[in-house]
Amino acid sequence: MEKKNIFARIQEMEIQMGHMHSELGELKLVIKELLEDNHRLSLENEQLRKVFKREVQSAESDKATPQEPPELIKDEENGEDVVGEGYDNLARLYHEGFHICNVYYGHLRTEGDCLFCLSFLNK
Repeated sequence: MEKKNIFARIQEMEIQMGHMHSELGELKLVIKELLEDNHRLSLENEQLRKVFKREVQSAESDKATPQEPPELIKDEENGEDVVGEGYDNLARLYHEGFHICNVYYGHLRTEGDCLFCLSFLNK
């Protein structure tokens, strides 16, 4: 009788180890996602700190010098002057390392240039 009990207990332990193994695999995936998010957020935080520092420095220098009016662009359809400040802001954001395309808007660019963003800037 003891031999059957031992064999049954070994099977139970195998099943339990299988469950533990699958749980461990799931936990490893969660940890991997968390580490990737942490790294991405750290890069984005660092980039935002640089932008903030530049903005503070430019705000301090703007206090010393009078502000110039925004650059005007001619609208070819109506012949009116249009402020190009929005385009300049998007171009600045792109050069600071953020997406400006409708696909990934606001996300940090980690893999170089984005064709969607570049096509948007070239319009």
